[in-house]
Amino acid sequence: MKRFLAFALSLVCGVSAASANEWPNGAKAAIVLTYDDALDSQLDNAVPVLDEAGFKATFFLASVKPSALSRWRDVAKEGHELGNHTKYHACPASSNATDLSHTSNVYTTEQMLKEIEEQNVFLTSLDGKSTHGFASPCGQTLAGGVNYLEALRDAKLVTYVRGVYTSPENLRADVAKMDPMRMPSRGFEEGVTGAKLIEFAKEAEAGGGMAVYLFHGVGGDYLQVSKAAHRELIDWLAAHRSDVWVTTLQGALDWAKAHPNP
Repeated sequence: MKRFLAFALSLVCGVSAASANEWPNGAKAAIVLTYDDALDSQLDNAVPVLDEAGFKATFFLASVKPSALSRWRDVAKEGHELGNHTKYHACPASSNATDLSHTSNVYTTEQMLKEIEEQNVFLTSLDGKSTHGFASPCGQTLAGGVNYLEALRDAKLVTYVRGVYTSPENLRADVAKMDPMRMPSRGFEEGVTGAKLIEFAKEAEAGGGMAVYLFHGVGGDYLQVSKAAHRELIDWLAAHRSDVWVTTLQGALDWAKAHPNP
């Protein structure tokens, strides 16, 4: 009897994990690669590797250099998602900001929403799309000490908000039921190995959910992951594309919404 109960429980757990989401072509998990801050190293070292593998990623742009405009426009043409990261990337003053006028401490909710709205217009000039997702600068949603998240939700300026937090539950979650204004992601320490990056994808594969990666520099700039570690992750994802679906964050959310669990 005990053995029967244990077997039944294992079946329930197995079905729960496998049916957390219905991903395209029977994939076990969705893998979303996101890159913040419109960095040159992303254009030089990440985009070519992604394009070679046939993967689409999400790039959250802030303070785009004029000299890079045409390159980011080409990124959008290749099918990658351009997301909103505000114009000036206002973080708390405690984050060692040098320009105090662009710290979130001195913003109001109205100013922050206005900046997000203006960045949407800029993004439309690059990709021609009328709607965009959003990643909060430094992973926080405070303006002058007030949380602007619900005001942003009410304003309907963005389709989702990606934060900087994750948990094992996220990797098993029914994505269609997740709050799009509180989407998780995981950043990694500088010097992270390719094996560690791959481990995160394997956890999502086992849980049947979605793993959202957060990168900054790739082989350059700051908070960087090495080109070798990044390439190792991409190569693993390419070798396991029948098991994991690599897509943009908007793509994953749209699919989950269109294919809810019964």
